[in-house]
Amino acid sequence: MFDLGWTEMLVIGVVALIVVGPKDLPVLFRTLGQFVGKAKGMAREFSRAMNDAADESGMKDVAKGLKAATNPINSAMDGVKNAAADLGKFDPDSETGKLSADRAEQTKKIQAATARAAADRKMKDAQEAQAAAAKLEAVRDAEPPEKSDT
Repeated sequence: MFDLGWTEMLVIGVVALIVVGPKDLPVLFRTLGQFVGKAKGMAREFSRAMNDAADESGMKDVAKGLKAATNPINSAMDGVKNAAADLGKFDPDSETGKLSADRAEQTKKIQAATARAAADRKMKDAQEAQAAAAKLEAVRDAEPPEKSDT
């Protein structure tokens, strides 16, 4: 409110102590605090009355339109926030809900078919590896063992 630093407050306190005196200083501060509290209350009441009058006259809508016109990025972000809030309001009995359920079921079918195809491919690879190993063992067993000259 009043841009006062600690040094200014200290000077004011020392001057008040000298001018008013140590006996009446607490009474002065109490009275000053009550005055500031009443002033803040009156300002709050005035602000509330002005906001109510603006609501009744439709000025908030005009202010919102001006805000959107002056800052389109924020208004676009407000639109995104509103859309994100609407996503939470999902009705499973609507057409969108039925389509979503159908898509989820189709997704599960596709995932199951993909898993089955991967398992079949791995089984086929394993069978081919076993056949290749059997051929190598047959070739190894058919060759005579080599004799060593010792």
